[in-house]
Amino acid sequence: MQTTTLYDQDFYAWTQHQIELLQAQQWEQVDIDNLIEEIASLGKRERQELRNRLGVLLGHLLKWRYQPEARSKIWFYTIKEQRQEIERHLRENPSLKPYLSEAVEIGYEKGLNLVGKETPLDPAKLPQVCPFSESEIFETSVEWPV
Repeated sequence: MQTTTLYDQDFYAWTQHQIELLQAQQWEQVDIDNLIEEIASLGKRERQELRNRLGVLLGHLLKWRYQPEARSKIWFYTIKEQRQEIERHLRENPSLKPYLSEAVEIGYEKGLNLVGKETPLDPAKLPQVCPFSESEIFETSVEWPV
């Protein structure tokens, strides 16, 4: 028979209870197994955040490069915002920097999908490996208005 725990019933209440136990240094009562799982998932979320933001950024950089006639203020500000957010995310999580090249690879796949959803461009006809250098991704100026 499986017992239902506070972790299963009310996650927020579980987190608050774990905080209380940790602050009181009541180590023997801390739900170690679930706490380990949650801490591991926090790290995974930080990597996912980086990949997702890179996907949006790279998709918009592709649209900017391969559809210059359709450039818009929205694309310009999306590129600017994603660059700022990625820079902030890496500043707050510097240990993600060694993961950046892998995240760019995965983000580029997401960017190709974004192009396929949002434009008449065929992602299969675009480069299948990220054509942008790190400086092009994060530093090369895009101008608005064009």
